[in-house]
Amino acid sequence: MSLERAQKYLEMKGFADRIIIPEHSSATVAEAAEALGCKPGMIAKTLSFLQNDRPVLILAEGTARIDNKKYKARFGCKARMIPGEMVETLIGHDIGGVCPFGVNAGVEVYLDESLKLHETVYPAAGTDHSAVRLTIADLEQSCDHLGWVDVCKLPETEQSL
Repeated sequence: MSLERAQKYLEMKGFADRIIIPEHSSATVAEAAEALGCKPGMIAKTLSFLQNDRPVLILAEGTARIDNKKYKARFGCKARMIPGEMVETLIGHDIGGVCPFGVNAGVEVYLDESLKLHETVYPAAGTDHSAVRLTIADLEQSCDHLGWVDVCKLPETEQSL
């Protein structure tokens, strides 16, 4: 049902034709990169947090990690991941398929600056066997995000690119 929810949302935005259903799992960054034949950094991973009991999604470059100092400076609270058993209920998609497309009402979505390292990125499309091929401009248009944030850090090798 989650794929259908994301697909319906992407149809409304005009991007449903970009959905890819790979043969192999895309549940993790490494699996998605292998299944899609791209670099891990091109996977737009969706991280789910609770901020004062409010669900928040941050899409980040696949190799990026949350920088706790940046996160606290931007949002005024500590980065606290949503417990796995609560993700589907709060977001509308289960772990491995969490994406910004067709999420529950009230879920805030942000895009991390780390994504701008790539012209094309691949967020999930609601399941652990799905992705959406989007340019950064397409990503901005295809999800109802509240803006760009800078709350991640990259591995040393990515920072020098």
